[in-house]
Amino acid sequence: MSVLSKAHHVNVGGNIQIDSSQHVHHAQEKSIDGWKMLLKNIASNAFYDSGARFDPPKCDEDTRVEVISEIMDWIGDRDSPKRLLCMTGAAGAGKSALQQTIAERCADSGILGCAIFFSSQDPTRNNLSRIVPTIGFQLGRHDPRLRDYIKEAVEEDPLIFTRTIRTQMDTLVVRPFKQLQANAGFDGDKFPYAVLIDGLDECAGEERQAELLSTIKHCLLDNDVPFRIFIASRPEWAIRSALNAETEGYLYPLAYHIQLSDKYDAADDIRRYLWWRLQGIGRRSHDPQARSQSWPTVEDIEKLVLAASGQFVYAATVVKYVSERRSSPVNRLQTVVDWTPEKGQLARPFEALDVLYARILSSAKESYEAVDTNQGRNFLLLIRAHHINSDGRVGGRRWGAHDFDEILNLERNGHEVLVSDLHSLVVFHQVPNYSAIIKMHFYHRSFSEFLDSETRSKNLFITETQAKAYVSEGLVQVINQVSLEPSSTRAAFGTLSGENPVVALALYSNSGKALSDHQILALANNDGWRKIDQMLSKTGHFAPYHIELPAMLFFIMQRLKVRPSPCNELEEPGLADVLRPYYNNWRNRVKTYVATYVASSEVLLNRLPPEEPEEGVTEEGEEPHQ
Repeated sequence: MSVLSKAHHVNVGGNIQIDSSQHVHHAQEKSIDGWKMLLKNIASNAFYDSGARFDPPKCDEDTRVEVISEIMDWIGDRDSPKRLLCMTGAAGAGKSALQQTIAERCADSGILGCAIFFSSQDPTRNNLSRIVPTIGFQLGRHDPRLRDYIKEAVEEDPLIFTRTIRTQMDTLVVRPFKQLQANAGFDGDKFPYAVLIDGLDECAGEERQAELLSTIKHCLLDNDVPFRIFIASRPEWAIRSALNAETEGYLYPLAYHIQLSDKYDAADDIRRYLWWRLQGIGRRSHDPQARSQSWPTVEDIEKLVLAASGQFVYAATVVKYVSERRSSPVNRLQTVVDWTPEKGQLARPFEALDVLYARILSSAKESYEAVDTNQGRNFLLLIRAHHINSDGRVGGRRWGAHDFDEILNLERNGHEVLVSDLHSLVVFHQVPNYSAIIKMHFYHRSFSEFLDSETRSKNLFITETQAKAYVSEGLVQVINQVSLEPSSTRAAFGTLSGENPVVALALYSNSGKALSDHQILALANNDGWRKIDQMLSKTGHFAPYHIELPAMLFFIMQRLKVRPSPCNELEEPGLADVLRPYYNNWRNRVKTYVATYVASSEVLLNRLPPEEPEEGVTEEGEEPHQ
């Protein structure tokens, strides 16, 4: 018998330990918990019952009965050779509501293996970086042995989360599940097998969407695993080409395809939905007409069904608008009905929806700008500015609604006042995983697309350039209003950190290139360089986008030095000389930070403008550095 046979965790030197089972472990390996590492890489907001998706769209009772029955029958038919179901449909056709309903029914039946809901507006679930760990986590919860196999896979390769999703799927899902199947006591018929993926088109990048479909094909469909996979998506390029019969798409022979808009007439379901929801609003209303059994009328409902053109998003938008508590639902429904084009005018499926969007937006504009304290403010520019900010379109930065209100020189909670008559279309709510940050959220992406399209929004359209210029003008005014008294900067911006207005100005003005001569002179003549320096001095850290700060100051300095031309009326070398030491100071600070803390710093450092000599100005006739 070994002298160590009854010893536990004996340290024999170095990093090796021996336990009573005679297994040798490395101490470093023992410190890794694969399941905990997996948890750090999942997208919990993507679960069908996630709190981040509170009150998700789902099918009302007695609606979409036929398509729900077909999907559930397909999921339940485990002998069917086609283990992939793809449901495609236009925006607003009700795909997510169907997927949510199917997820809940599968969960109630004990057959839901996992469900993933992509969202373009949530950075934790608009890409592929977390999808495989999220699938592995949900599957692992159904069997402790599978969980242990996944845990061991992570411990063997702690860098697995940096691999391709095909490698991740093979390592974290397929191999562990095959290990589970090899267990003598494993009953595959009892393991939850439904795998649901909603909103493939919400995943950023067509190539990435195609990568996920290819991974599902090679890892799940080409292997002997029992999962039945249901994917819902707009008919975008990735899924459309994979299912194309004419070009023999690689998923065509393997998938059961439901084309929602073509195969199912949603008119009856939309009709039932409108009756049930509007009658419920009427019963809760203080308006006697709304409580009458004769409201809404059959004629009104039929007009709305015709205008919806099979798009549930239209019906849902109508219901949200009519349910506004501050006015009579009868009057609001009549307004909607009056806006609806007559039969024969629906050449484009979203034309009626665009009319609804335009009228709601116009009405909100008039109401907002009619308030005396809001006079002089441009409602459409403010909405568009919040829209662009919420999408992170400017330098990848997203300011919370409260901070952005201050950047726009609005009062506290000004964003809520701004959308008080748009609650049927947009809402401000907490960013998932960041409860202190509030941002604009669209009930449906089609309204965001409406704001982006001049063809659709027509006279209500605001370009991104106009919105950025509007924000920049406000920021110049904000900076000029700063007092140079000690410790005053923070007080001047409430919740904003001192650097925010300067960072925002650098990003929104395209590193100063979009600033007008008037704005540059306004900063220069109001001690703007010293104010900017004071505001920046309050920041204790930097980020890669801070490289725009010296870029902005350099461009302004060159504009001040260059000879006047048709596009540049400035010639203020004295003001440029005053700016030079501030520019060199912030250039050096940003350079030091980037070189010390930023990976791949060479790329950023190459973008830094040159250091300015302390004496002399640009030679006569020399063009400014771009």
